[in-house]
Amino acid sequence: MTLSPKEAERYAAELLKLSGPEALTVTVEEILNRTIHQSLFEVLPWLPEGFVDLLVVDPPYNLRKDFNGAMFNARSPAAYHAWLMTWIPQLPRLLKPHASIYMCCDWQSSNAIYEVFSQYFQVRNRITWEREKGRGAKRNWKNASEDIWFGTVGDDYTFNLEAVKLQRRVRAPYRDVSGQPKDWQITEKGNFRVTHPSNLWTDISVPFWSMPENTDHPTQKPEKLLAKMILASSHPGDVVFDPFLGSGTTSVVAKKLGRRYVGIEQEKLYCCLAQKRLALVDQDASIQGYADGFFWERNTPVKARTGKE
Repeated sequence: MTLSPKEAERYAAELLKLSGPEALTVTVEEILNRTIHQSLFEVLPWLPEGFVDLLVVDPPYNLRKDFNGAMFNARSPAAYHAWLMTWIPQLPRLLKPHASIYMCCDWQSSNAIYEVFSQYFQVRNRITWEREKGRGAKRNWKNASEDIWFGTVGDDYTFNLEAVKLQRRVRAPYRDVSGQPKDWQITEKGNFRVTHPSNLWTDISVPFWSMPENTDHPTQKPEKLLAKMILASSHPGDVVFDPFLGSGTTSVVAKKLGRRYVGIEQEKLYCCLAQKRLALVDQDASIQGYADGFFWERNTPVKARTGKE
């Protein structure tokens, strides 16, 4: 997905920026379903308390990355930990008592993020997802997975089990004594079993260049990944907040699934890409790999909710 100069100008006009004394009185209604084009550190002090049902955080990992000219440089573990402490302690006041939190990381940043994350939230699980794509190495294992720390504010939290079950292809089609399928179903697409979700996600692909959701953002997360978090840990109408929005995946999926959203991103190009993607949701609300109320295994040919392949 790209932007023409006219599109960039049009979508830039839709962005929100909090500045001046008026920011002191910002209300939830003023920021709902908006993309805030600003530094996280500028915005956090002005955000209202207790407006977030689901917090999704995909911060820069402890790696050297070029975000459209804004460089994030790798630093020592202690320095990265110190950087996390400049903003994570400001997040709890934004959350409702029943809120859930998902925080993305890789193996190099996971320990530091856990140390800070566990100070402010109740850790429920560590999810590992196989992103498949990754550079090969001659003297090391290919890095093809990432982690997500899942936590909550308290013991009263949302987890919609039925909304995130997986349709898995049956490899050994056992039948009962009467010859009927045992815990699996015969469908036009093949034989499938509905299984409970685990903390190992192997059914997701990163947004390849041929996928409609793909942008030039260097660390873009797939829509299917966000759909799992949003469906599991929020209800329609809930507020989903992403303080490192990037090219907009969290807000886009929240809109597709009937949630409200707030996103913060400091790079104008990514903000405009997010706005374009949000506008396109009105034409196509499908999520690749999610259809008929189930998540499907990677590369399973299923029809999306719009009826398209």
